[in-house]
Amino acid sequence: MLQTITWTGQAARLLDQTKLPTETIYVDITSETQMWDAIKRLVVRGAPAIGVAAAFGVYLGVRDWPDDDQIGFGKRLEEVCRYLATSRPTAVNLFWAIERIQRVASTIRSAEIEPAQVVRTTKQRILDEALAMLEEDNRICRSIGEHGVKLLAPLASSQGPINLLTHCNAGGLATVRYGTALAPVYVGAEQGLKFHVFADETRPLLQGSRITAFELQQNGIPVTVICDNMAATVMSEGKVAAVIVGTDRVAANGDVANKIGTLGVAILARHYNIPFYVAAPTSSIDLSLPTGKQIPIEQRDAREVTEGMGRTTAPPAAQVYNPAFDVTPANLVTAIITEHGVAVAPYEASLKDMCQRKD
Repeated sequence: MLQTITWTGQAARLLDQTKLPTETIYVDITSETQMWDAIKRLVVRGAPAIGVAAAFGVYLGVRDWPDDDQIGFGKRLEEVCRYLATSRPTAVNLFWAIERIQRVASTIRSAEIEPAQVVRTTKQRILDEALAMLEEDNRICRSIGEHGVKLLAPLASSQGPINLLTHCNAGGLATVRYGTALAPVYVGAEQGLKFHVFADETRPLLQGSRITAFELQQNGIPVTVICDNMAATVMSEGKVAAVIVGTDRVAANGDVANKIGTLGVAILARHYNIPFYVAAPTSSIDLSLPTGKQIPIEQRDAREVTEGMGRTTAPPAAQVYNPAFDVTPANLVTAIITEHGVAVAPYEASLKDMCQRKD
């Protein structure tokens, strides 16, 4: 499987997802400004991957600070963290990762260490924590896959593969390796289950056709690309056994923010009595927000809509509304698959339980 993020020893190496599917290009990120740009421009994307990338970005922003300037280092660390937090507002993993790095740094600075070693030790611990997040993401996504396949396996029949529909990309390229929504597909394939995935094109940036279809092909999973407005027809023809998507943030009540268009898919799934599953690491669950109404929704450049196909597709003076995400209410969500198990309604209780588990 392609690696979204790797650490070379000197740089965070990212698979440039803006070039897919026609080019497989890796870029080496060596500063926090480069990482901010990579996150903002979707070189790296997907909530879990954004979090890990941001952690490496913090380290890159402080690694060259003089070891003998402890006071200045603390200010620099805060500056870098605030800066990276402005890259994208919706994915809670970004803030989760930055706050986790800050906690590690705070612990080191307050520990009993020779003053001359505090800055150097803190830098190393920040790097160690970023590397730990990378490995942890692999374990978490694998576990999501193992729990998710238990929901999908009963859908198998002798008539053919399990037909799924997904929106945007929540596969290995949205995480470090396995993905969230596609993790059950990869784990199930290892167990001998057969899958076929309908990948929504996912306008306006086509993450479904460019990225989801690309990685599924790379991993030997049959995939059919459909335009977003074809989902209703495919469902009405009985071709979809379940919908499974990822998420950038889950509110305490189970409302889910995901790529724009997800809400429409969820409404269609309810109409056609198709289960609608959300795959989410607990780092994407934000218990501080009572409902999805409090989730900030990123507004992106109008040119993604008017010039997204390499040519002008709207009148120059046309107004454009381009939210990157929408919020699917909890009552349309059949279950939320986490690394600790499957949460079901009432989500206020089950999500809290998942976040408190340590296994």
